[in-house]
Amino acid sequence: MRFLIPLIFGLAGAAVLVGLGVWQVQRLAWKEGILADIEARIAADPVALPANPDPQSDRYAPVEATGVLQPGALRVLVSRKEIGAGYRIIAPLRLSDDRRIMADLGFVPTDEVEGAYDGARITVEGNLHWPQEVDSYTPDPDTGANIWFARDVPAMAAHLEAEPVLIVARRIIPAVDGVEPLPVNTSAIPNDHLGYAITWFSLAVIWLVMTAAFMWRSRQPTKGKAT
Repeated sequence: MRFLIPLIFGLAGAAVLVGLGVWQVQRLAWKEGILADIEARIAADPVALPANPDPQSDRYAPVEATGVLQPGALRVLVSRKEIGAGYRIIAPLRLSDDRRIMADLGFVPTDEVEGAYDGARITVEGNLHWPQEVDSYTPDPDTGANIWFARDVPAMAAHLEAEPVLIVARRIIPAVDGVEPLPVNTSAIPNDHLGYAITWFSLAVIWLVMTAAFMWRSRQPTKGKAT
C-alpha cells in the first residue's frame, strides 16, 4: 500500500504524456495531408484569373494573367540564403479588361535594383496569395525610400490603387530582366508536430524513470540509525 499511490501517480502521469504524444503524431499526419493537398494545388495547371478572388477559397490557386506592368513597383525587403539581402518586386499589372492587380515578380539583390519595371507586356503564371507576414513588430513601410518590410496585400493595394489581389509569379513570359521569381511553396507553413510528439514522449520516459527512482529509494533501509 505504501508504494501504491506513487505507482498510480507515476503511471497516470506517463499515460497522460504518452496520450499527448500520440495526439501530436495524429496531428502530424493531418498536417502532412494538408500540406500535400496545398502542394498539389500550387503545382496544378494555371487557369484564368477569377473575377472576384476570395482570400480563403482561392488561396494558392494557380492562375495566369496577361497585362502591362505599370509604374510604381514596390520593394519588399527580404533575405535569401547564400545571397543576402534583396527585395521582392511587387508591381501593378493592368489587365486587358482594365483591371489593375498586383504581381510579385520575384527577387532582386539590393545592389542590382533598377529604377523601373513598367511598360512591358507580360504573362504571369503563378499562384494567388494573401501572405500573413504582418504582426505587431512589423515596421511601417518607408514609402519615401520605397521599402516595405512585409507583403501587406491590403496596404499595398491601397498604395498602388489596385485590387487586393496578388499573383506570386512562378513564370513570367517574357522574363523580366534581373528579377528571379520566388514561387509560392509550403515552407512558410509551420509543421512542428513531430517535435512536440518527441517532447511529450521524452517527458513520459523521464516521468517513469523518476517514478521508478523514487520508489527504489523509498525501499532502501535508512542508514545511520543507532542500534
